This record gives sequence, structure tokens and C-alpha cells, in this order.
Amino acid sequence: MSRLTSRRSEASSTAMSPVTAEAARPRIAGSVVGQSGSPAALTRMLEAMANMKAASLQALLQQAVIALQGNNFQTGGELAVKALEIDERNGFGWYLLAIARERAGDFVGSVRCYESALALIPDHAEVANDLGRLAYRMGMKETAEKLFLHYVLAHPDATEPLNNLACAIRDQGRYAEAIDVIRPALMAAPEDSLLWNTLGTVLSEEGDPAAAATFFDEALRLDPAFGKARYNRANIRLFLGDPQGALQDCEEALSAPLAVDELQMMRLARSTMHLASGDLDKGWRDYEARRDPGFADVTHVAIDRPEWTPGTDLKGRSLLLVGEQGLGDEVLFANLLPDVLDALGDGGHLTLAVEPRLITLFQRSFPTARVGAHATFSVDGHTVRVMPFLTDTDLASIDLWAPIASPLQQFRASVGAFPDRPAYMRPDPARVDHWRQVLAEARPGPKVGLLWKSMSRKGGRHRFFSPFALWEPILKTPGLSLVNLQYGDCEEELAQARTEFGVDIWTPPGIDLKQDLDDVAALTSALDLTIGFANASLNLAGACGAPVWLISPQCAWTMVGTERYPWYPQARVFLPRSFGDWEPVMQDVAVALSERFGLGTEATSKG
Repeated sequence: MSRLTSRRSEASSTAMSPVTAEAARPRIAGSVVGQSGSPAALTRMLEAMANMKAASLQALLQQAVIALQGNNFQTGGELAVKALEIDERNGFGWYLLAIARERAGDFVGSVRCYESALALIPDHAEVANDLGRLAYRMGMKETAEKLFLHYVLAHPDATEPLNNLACAIRDQGRYAEAIDVIRPALMAAPEDSLLWNTLGTVLSEEGDPAAAATFFDEALRLDPAFGKARYNRANIRLFLGDPQGALQDCEEALSAPLAVDELQMMRLARSTMHLASGDLDKGWRDYEARRDPGFADVTHVAIDRPEWTPGTDLKGRSLLLVGEQGLGDEVLFANLLPDVLDALGDGGHLTLAVEPRLITLFQRSFPTARVGAHATFSVDGHTVRVMPFLTDTDLASIDLWAPIASPLQQFRASVGAFPDRPAYMRPDPARVDHWRQVLAEARPGPKVGLLWKSMSRKGGRHRFFSPFALWEPILKTPGLSLVNLQYGDCEEELAQARTEFGVDIWTPPGIDLKQDLDDVAALTSALDLTIGFANASLNLAGACGAPVWLISPQCAWTMVGTERYPWYPQARVFLPRSFGDWEPVMQDVAVALSERFGLGTEATSKG
């Protein structure tokens, strides 16, 4: 096999590796700009190839460029391959093949071609820029940063590469550095709306939406037709408690011509605005944008069976529901499963594919259903979910399938459709008794579980959680027995509670709070109360009917336009008066705790 044949085979082979799927959440629109094989880049390439000595090779490459300029990427790729068969060390041929493969959706093959091109024509910085954009799109932000920096050094006065470099740095959480990249560019080009927008995204991710709104306003003053800036301002208006204003901006942003991925991202954001406004019908319909093949974070489900659609009669059918989004979302969306089982009836059958750590809890909670684990892989740069526990025979017996959130369109079409059901998950009774005994022996006082953060910090998620230092009035409420439910690395906060607040948050022995989720469900059911933000463990407590107090940001879409939490009717919700104004909320929770448990008098515990 020739070296070229080997490289071509390698570039087109399937690359498959296990991954954790990203939850489909609305993103900011301040990503890298430019397009591989842009007209300007291809024109520069033609100029660079003008002095090639091999006339036949030059002719093939020029034809490939013309094909790519006409958006005929298959022909462009085929011509690039023919050129490489003449000279496999021609960097321009590898670059053109990389562009063609990227446009065809073969990201892994494209990366390999870009790398070959960059090794052969390192002075053609355009290659580094295009490879950086592809790396960014594939989530390889550190690699993208290095490649963008390569391009910036070659084009120090160009706005686009500085913008792209700032975005890659921002997405790694280095906000001050991102601002340092943008500031001199903005001083040199103060009328550049792109840079104002990107600066706004940095401040939004950093957790300062009010300041971010100022920069989005400036971007729109400079360019009223700048749809991305208008979309970003829409998200900020939602954060700041104005869902109707957010919808107005989002609708206007959607009215402009958009790339497919931007269109679906904005539809997904609009879904949260509709839901936060209480319009569940429009909200759930827009939520389907997460499944569009053009959506950048789409998870493809590998199943060749008919798909359920709203209004389809389920009676007597065999239905597969596939868990999606984050682990907490799988628990949250399971709220509709009792209704689905009723719709299937005695002759129907439900199969559930869920996160492996949830299998035991789901099987106990829905004993007539078949429950197995889904698995997720990256296949040539695309996220694909499969159900390895189902054989071909099992799959053939499935009448219909759907992602678990899609039936919300039918079963939760309005706020009134949420049942006043005390619980829909069933913890292990023996383990609940076990934990009640352990808690009773551990220490006196009401047993209150605490959850203060999410382990995911992607997409600016930290903006919706209070700093731990502001938990002080809750932690210092006298008479409580505080129980650590926080999964992941939380030693820093536990030490802070001891040294700064003089409070010991007790960690239950013999349980992995991240992995033993069935036992976490039992533990929360044995507590007098669980307090925290809407992470996976709080969802487990709520689904099991345990007492929960949810500390939530304003206009969270899961509150569906109410000031309560319809998914868990027993939940009490505490809201800030404005975005990020957590200190009064924590004081309110501390006062409510004293009232709830009659502290100051003789406190008693269920344990």
C-alpha cells in the first residue's frame, strides 16, 4: 500500500471512542468566525500556487479551488486526491482535501489532512487558522488556541484571528486573558461590532450579565442588523428576569439569514424563553431543536425504528425512551413516565435506556419496564448514543422510540398538566431504614443535606450558583445536623466551613456520592430536608418525594413560568430579587430553617 493510499484510508476510517454527551443547552453566540475555504482564503491560495512548476498538478489544484468556490465539495475533494496521487507531498493538495472533508462532515479525516498540510506548508498561516476553527468546533479549545495564536503572529493587525483567539481562551475560563486579547484590538478598531459582542460574551460567561448587556447594546448600536449580538442580549435579558424582552430580541435575531447551526442554537434558546414565560406548547416544540442534525451539540441516537410523534396512540404499543441531556435531566424528565405507562396500558411495554448509575433506581421505580444502560461514543467527531443491552431481536420488537424529553410535548403541554404527585421514584426501603439509623446515631438535631454546586462549569453554568461563602447564615443556623451531599471534590468548601464558620458538615460514611446514586436517593429520603441548587442529587431527592428546598435563579425554564417547581410539588423555591443577588436569599433560607424546625425550642429529628 502506498503512503498516500494509507493516509487516505486512515483519514476516512471510523474513529470511535467513549464520551460523555454534552447537554444541549443554549450557548452564547460569540464563537470563532470565518469559514474554511472562504473566498478570500481560496483566492490567496490561487496566488500562492501561481509559481508551481508542475503544470498538470497546478491545473488540478486550480480546478479543485474552482469547485470549492462553487460549493462543490465532492468534486473539489476528488480533484485534490488526484493531485496528491501525482505529488503526495503537496501541501496545497492536503489543504484542499481538508476543506472538502470538513464541509462533508468528516471532521476526523479533515483534521488529519490539515495536519499534513500544516507540516508541508507551515508558512501558509491560513491552514493553522482553518485547523483552529475545526479544533474549536470539535471542543479542542487548547489546540485551537495554539493554532489561532500561530495565525495571529502572521496577521497581527487582523481582527478575525484576535477574536478567535479570545474565544478559545474565554472557553477555557481564562476571562481576564481573553479581555487582554480583545482590548488592544478594540482600541485600534472601536467601530468593530464583532469585538464588542465577543467582549460581552466574556463578561456574560464570567458572571456579569449587566455589564455584558452594555457591550451587546454597543455592538447593536454599531450594527443594528448584528443577529448574534441581538441573540446574546436576548439571553442576558432572560437572566435578568425579562423573558418577554428576551423573546422579542430572540425573534428578531431569528428573522435574519442564519447558518443551520446558529438557527437551531437560537431555537433552543427561544425554547427556554417560552418555557420561562409559561408557554409550554411553543417551548417544547422549540426544544426539539436540540435534535436537529445541524445543531452543533446534537447527540445522534443509533436506532432504526419508527419515531414517536405527538398525538400517536400508545395503547398496546412497545415504546423505547432514551435518556438524554444531563443525569439530573434524565431524572427530571422521568416525571412523565407514570403517564406514559398509563397511555401504554396493560398490553403495552416500555423500555428505558438510562445512564448506567440510574438503572437500579429506575427498575425499582418502574418495575413493568425493561431498563438498561445507554452508551455514548464519538464517531468521526459526531456524538452517537447506542443501546448495547438491546439485541437485534429486541430492537425489532420496538414499535416506536423517542428521546425521553420529547413526549413532554404531549404529556406536559401546560402547567396544569403537571400532576400533584408526591413522588415518582422509589428508593430502596431497606437502605432508607439503614440511613435513618446511621443519621440518628451520628449526631442530634434535624438532619439537613446540603448541595451547593454543579460539577459542570461549561456554558457559564457557575453563574447560576451562589458562592459558597454566602452559605454562612445557613451553615450557622443553630441546632442543625448538616449532612454533606455534594459529589465531586468539595474538600475546600468543607475546610472553609470548619475554619471560617466554625461548622462541621458531616460526610456520610460508606457511600460514593457521585457513583452510588441509588444509595444517594435512599439517603436523601432519610433526611429531614435537602437544600441546594438544581443538580443531579437534588433531582433525585425531589423525584423520590423527599422534602427539598430549591435555591434557583430567576426565570429558570424548569419553573415553567411559575414561582414553584411543578416537577416536584413538595419543593419550596427560594429566588433572588435580581440576578446573582444571593446574599438575601441565603438569609431567607436561614430564617425559614429556624421556623421550619422550631429552633430555639427543643428540635427533633425524624431519625
